[in-house]
Amino acid sequence: MADRPHAVPTPPTDSEVVGERWDDADLSGRTFTRVAFRDVDLTEVSAAGATFDACSFHDCDLNAARFSDTGFLNCTFTKASFFGARFEGCKLVGSTFDRCRFGAFEVVGGSWHLAGLPRADLRRTVFRRVDLREADLTGARLDDATLHHVDLSGAWLHQADLSGADLRGSDLSGLDPVATQLARAVVDLDQAIVLVRALGLKVEEEVPMTD
Repeated sequence: MADRPHAVPTPPTDSEVVGERWDDADLSGRTFTRVAFRDVDLTEVSAAGATFDACSFHDCDLNAARFSDTGFLNCTFTKASFFGARFEGCKLVGSTFDRCRFGAFEVVGGSWHLAGLPRADLRRTVFRRVDLREADLTGARLDDATLHHVDLSGAWLHQADLSGADLRGSDLSGLDPVATQLARAVVDLDQAIVLVRALGLKVEEEVPMTD
């Protein structure tokens, strides 16, 4: 399991779904509590306003899934596939991801506060207007990812790779530019000042030229 700092252990599940095909199912409005999903095909599943509380997903396919205003609260995902999946306005507070695949993955809005994504391969993924406060992104691959207006305050980014990532508008106040790979990353002017100050440099007005 992918542990994260200050994590609350996931409670044991009470029931399980094994080897079923739920592909293209509409789970809107449904609630699942402490359910273990194992080897379940959730390809192209859709859900609006659904709730998954303390559930686990092991070897499940969520490729091209579409979730909106759905909660995955303190859930665990192990070796799950999210290729082409989209989460819009969803809450994944306290959820953890271990050895998952995220190709062409997109998140718009919502809260991933305290999510555990250590060493996750998030290359070329898209996060827009997402709350990732205190998320564990230790050693995560975020090269060439898009993180626009993402709240990364308090996030664990030690040894994360943000090479070539577009970080404009995101909160980088807690980022250590020495412990994080930032080559070719795109930042705005305010972020550049934050990073310069994090390096211990002082930003002052240009000295006027004198005769």
